[in-house]
Amino acid sequence: MSPLVKIRSERDRMSAVERRIADFILENAQLLRDYSSQQLANALGISQSSVVKFTQKLGFRGYPDLKYSVGEAIGRVEGDDAPAAGQRGDAIGAELWARKTRAEEATHAINAPATVAAVVAAIERARRVFMIGVGEDDLHVRTFAMRLSLLGITAIRHADVGRMAAQVGMAEAGDVLMVFSEHGRHAALARIARFVRERRVHVVTVTRHTANPLRAMADLALVVAAHDDASYVQALIYQSTVQQLVDTLFVHLCEGDEQRHQRLVENFDRVQQLLEP
Repeated sequence: MSPLVKIRSERDRMSAVERRIADFILENAQLLRDYSSQQLANALGISQSSVVKFTQKLGFRGYPDLKYSVGEAIGRVEGDDAPAAGQRGDAIGAELWARKTRAEEATHAINAPATVAAVVAAIERARRVFMIGVGEDDLHVRTFAMRLSLLGITAIRHADVGRMAAQVGMAEAGDVLMVFSEHGRHAALARIARFVRERRVHVVTVTRHTANPLRAMADLALVVAAHDDASYVQALIYQSTVQQLVDTLFVHLCEGDEQRHQRLVENFDRVQQLLEP
């Protein structure tokens, strides 16, 4: 994994001092080769030992190892991506694309393949999949619920917390509750998750890569790394990264069962025929 991707993916779980170091490295990666650990510490007004501990916490032997790895990563990006970015012509669009790509890479890195496979397996085995997200989180819920229905999987989706609280009353052992909550701190969603867990329903959460109540009570937690200094960009990056994560689950479900894939094709055809003028 690229050291810059690793730093981005772990940033939200870092202490305040560690985030300062991380942000400096991410914003000044090209200049890092000119900084010793002491110079970096002086620039941030922290101790040299804090810099050394930061690098070791990320799994590097020391600061020189981190600096060398960052230099290699920058070289690969410049060699591979510079021409493509130039061809786009739109500098703002190209930079936004790059930010989204970095977030998706970081998110892919922190969600273990075994976790993704376990979520797919839980959905496949479930009699019903209950899904909820509030506000913008509902955008992904709505799309994913529709796609599950095209695969022949029963998906019960609500954006209204009260209605979902009533619906989960029919939940049985082996069903799945998927909760989409960016910050994972919605109290009502946490109560619903706690209720269904008592019924041995599998709770799957999709939240930011932070410590939060919903993630803590999940049987399976999918997490999103989408930090950006500009709040308006961070919101865009989070939404696109969640969509990439959900799309990955959908493709796994499509390719994991030929009969299910055939059902999807048939349903697509039927919908198209019904919508034709």
